[in-house]
Amino acid sequence: MDPCPFVRVLVGNLALRMPVAPPAAGAGAGVHPSTSPCYCKIRLGKMPVQSVPAPLVVSDGGEQTPASGALAAAFHLSKADLEWFNGKPSLFSSRGEASLKVSVYAGRKGSTCGVSSGRLLGKATIPLDLKGAEAKPAVLHSGWISIGKRAGKGNPAATELSLTVRAEPDPRFVFEFDGEPECSPQVLQVGSAMKQPMFTCKFGCRSNSDLRRPGMQPERDAGASAKERKGWSVTVHDLKGSPVAMASMVTPFVPSPGTDRVSRSNPGAWLILRPAGDGAWEPWARLECWRERGGAGASDSLGYHFDLLVPGADHAVALADSSIPSSKGGKFAIDLTAAQPLSRGGTPGCSPRGSGDLSNWPLGNYRGFVMSAAVQGEGRCSKPTVEVGVAHIGCAEDAAAFVALAAAVDLSMDACRLFSHRLRKELSHLRADLLR
Repeated sequence: MDPCPFVRVLVGNLALRMPVAPPAAGAGAGVHPSTSPCYCKIRLGKMPVQSVPAPLVVSDGGEQTPASGALAAAFHLSKADLEWFNGKPSLFSSRGEASLKVSVYAGRKGSTCGVSSGRLLGKATIPLDLKGAEAKPAVLHSGWISIGKRAGKGNPAATELSLTVRAEPDPRFVFEFDGEPECSPQVLQVGSAMKQPMFTCKFGCRSNSDLRRPGMQPERDAGASAKERKGWSVTVHDLKGSPVAMASMVTPFVPSPGTDRVSRSNPGAWLILRPAGDGAWEPWARLECWRERGGAGASDSLGYHFDLLVPGADHAVALADSSIPSSKGGKFAIDLTAAQPLSRGGTPGCSPRGSGDLSNWPLGNYRGFVMSAAVQGEGRCSKPTVEVGVAHIGCAEDAAAFVALAAAVDLSMDACRLFSHRLRKELSHLRADLLR
């Protein structure tokens, strides 16, 4: 399998240094000019802004160095993003050398009537040279920079920002469904130069007991019930026709009493299964989904929680808990990059290149970016695109498990649709050939 080049840009060791005001007559100590919390808005090119807190370091004239801390922000760049940054600027485009733009604010994060509630302290722009970043890691910046109106080298009254910026290769395998999961599509692997068939999917509707009693006939009316949506499954086959992964709906999606929506208190659930030999399956992971009510002026969203099931253990390991806008869709993601501390050199401490003890890492073999699945919103034709970190695929069956997970996420968008709305015909009237 041929991976696609990706680069991740990591920003960490964030700290803000502000001068202490001189003591007033009769006072015993200086007063810090900001008693409010501070935060930063970090932007890289056209990618979404990330807002993170900025710890304060009191300046007393010495050279304080912030301790190695948590990762503040991470940006994931595809080959197309890298080409956009490395392209020549023109009159009609802002492309060119990549730059990280950081705005620092005093006050709490948030907005009132669309206006940021913080007070701007200063801005910084850090040029980034990303050429060759897909081949080897590099520290692009590390240290203090002056910001604000008094910015200037050596000015003791200036506010200063410390951060470390690192770029490192993050190659991924990319897969695309060539149709909607309920239409039993092919799944193509996207290489650097071409696409090629990798798997086929078979959508069906079965009872939960099918996994234990293979001879039992599936329920014929499971998908058409007005009060519950249950029994859906997607089986992933390799090109020889052998089943290599399955997503099976094991907890029906039903509306909470007195409502027409699936609530977080009673979510629907899928098991992601892998072959165990002799035609049997073993559970690998569990996905729970529900419909979250939108706030003022916001649309509803698909909430999800993903657990890795540890073989031989009575507990699960939570890897993801977030939401996707129901109207416009978005990305389901398992990204553990933020859980890893960043060293002074910019390397995540628990990565193979870091200094952390891997034996103490609580998430098993899963580190950094694991996978993402891009899905469309309600009522839209959705052909999921799946990205999986190279480190997490050792064989085709590994890839198939993530493909099955992506199909389950996509189908959950339909399963969590308001029960006052009709499902699409592919789901509400299952034909007999899909049930076999």
